[in-house]
Amino acid sequence: MTATIFALATAPGRAGVAVVRVSGPASGAALSALTGRPLPRPREATLAKLRNPKTGEVLDDALVLYFTAPRSFTGEDVVELHLHGGRAVVAGVVEALSSQPGLRVAEPGEFTRRAFENGKLDLTEAEAVADLVDAETAAQRRQALRQMEGALGKLYDGWRERLTRSLAHIEADIDFPDEDLPSGVSDAARPVLEALAREIDAHLDDKGRGERLREGLHIAIVGAPNAGKSSLLNALARREAAIVSARAGTTRDVIEVHLDLGGYPVVLADTAGLREAAADEVEEEGIRRALDRAAKADVKIAVFDATDLPTLDPATLALVDADTVVVLNKTDVVDATPPVVAGVPAIAVSARTGVGLPALEERLTAFSADRLAGSGVPALTRARHRSALEECRDALRRALMAPLPELMAEDVRLASRALGRITGRVDVEDLLDVIFRDFCIGK
Repeated sequence: MTATIFALATAPGRAGVAVVRVSGPASGAALSALTGRPLPRPREATLAKLRNPKTGEVLDDALVLYFTAPRSFTGEDVVELHLHGGRAVVAGVVEALSSQPGLRVAEPGEFTRRAFENGKLDLTEAEAVADLVDAETAAQRRQALRQMEGALGKLYDGWRERLTRSLAHIEADIDFPDEDLPSGVSDAARPVLEALAREIDAHLDDKGRGERLREGLHIAIVGAPNAGKSSLLNALARREAAIVSARAGTTRDVIEVHLDLGGYPVVLADTAGLREAAADEVEEEGIRRALDRAAKADVKIAVFDATDLPTLDPATLALVDADTVVVLNKTDVVDATPPVVAGVPAIAVSARTGVGLPALEERLTAFSADRLAGSGVPALTRARHRSALEECRDALRRALMAPLPELMAEDVRLASRALGRITGRVDVEDLLDVIFRDFCIGK
């Protein structure tokens, strides 16, 4: 019999309310043991005095809810105890639950895993639960909610249904060659497979939008030593995240801060100053890391010192491209007209006074929206989705080139299996530990 599990479902620590969740066949018995009275009506909040079943000590006056299977989050009998959020109250209730037979503390993600195993969620929806818990911006929240509502799973299930119908036509020609079937039954599958391969190609060609939205758009600040990169990072972060010094070469490693720009998540990185002659091997390594981060960044902020005009630092100038926002810093020191650099109009700012920062934030928000804003089709959100879809597409291409219907059928079957692994319809047991291990305990 499945064990009954329990865990604190809200954040640990002192709070106004703390929720302890219990799931499994012994949930109802555990609630009766704590309250000393019959179970309340399902899905009705009830005020009850909770006691330690062994000592009779009063633990809390709590709001309790009882959900009967299968009408619960996990698909099992579930109890929720809404407690006063003091540490002693939570500890007392957890200790009382631990002492009851058949109960144990839940593993991370175990509640959501049971919901998946009981058919309440597919794997894409389960992953969206974790994304929603981790969401820090409005855009991340919207993407997670859309996926949790089944948008991604419905898309892939629809594709898989089309593959199943096509496979049935192909196998009908293979298995019943002498039957009076309409001519060209298996040939009718070919345009369906071609259309599906094109749809999957278009879905994959999204420049990693969904994955970027989950993890944050990476923006690297690059420029010569003392151009004001660290000051700009602090100004955008609105806190002292990086050390600012008049001494050149003080930034040796990459310093990151996480920002919310117009609802989009951004990882902003300050990097070492770019120059040909490094002072020592440590600064040389810092410059190497700066160039590496610039190469991998989604967007670059190229910072030039207004006091050095009309010349422009050549090492920074070499990094300017279509994915670069050009900034002319220190305009509080010298009045300078922002140049156009490699076709990119510069933004005049003063990291010290804040002049020009709203315009810079507006430009960065526009870059973020361009790369992360959603479209009508739900976005890929994980590398495993992308890998399975690539496997599916490759199998479809082989199927379309197969010289025999038997080989065509086998490749269509492999394509369908790859799609099924995304939602958890087939062959996913080896993936479950990986998917659920990063959940928090109460989920």
